[in-house]
Amino acid sequence: QVQLVESGGGLVQPGGSLRLSCVASGTFFNFYVMGWYRQAPGKQRELVATITSTGSTNYTDSVKGRFTLSRDNAKNTAYLQMNSLKPEDTAVYYCSATWRGVSWGQGTQVTVSS
Repeated sequence: QVQLVESGGGLVQPGGSLRLSCVASGTFFNFYVMGWYRQAPGKQRELVATITSTGSTNYTDSVKGRFTLSRDNAKNTAYLQMNSLKPEDTAVYYCSATWRGVSWGQGTQVTVSS
C-alpha cells in the first residue's frame, strides 16, 4: 500500500490560485498513474485530473485551461496547480496512486469564497 500525503489546500478568493502537492511513499513512484479527485458536500467524488508514468495528462472538462497536473519523479511528488478558481471548485481534494491497486490520501480542503 502506498502512503500519500496531500498539502496545499486552504481558503482562496474567486480568481485566485492554489497549488496542491501529493507526496508518495516507496520506490516505485515512476510507475504510478497519479490522480486528483474531489468531493463537494452532498456530491459524489469526481475525477479532476490524471497523469501517467510518462507524463500524459487528462482533465475533466470543468477544469481544462485552469488546472495543471504535473509530477516530479525525483521527489515522489505530484502537483496540481489550480488557477482562476471558482466557488464551484470548493471541495475536499484527494490524491490517488494507481499501480497494482489504488491508494488514496487523506484529502485536503479547498474553499473558494469571497
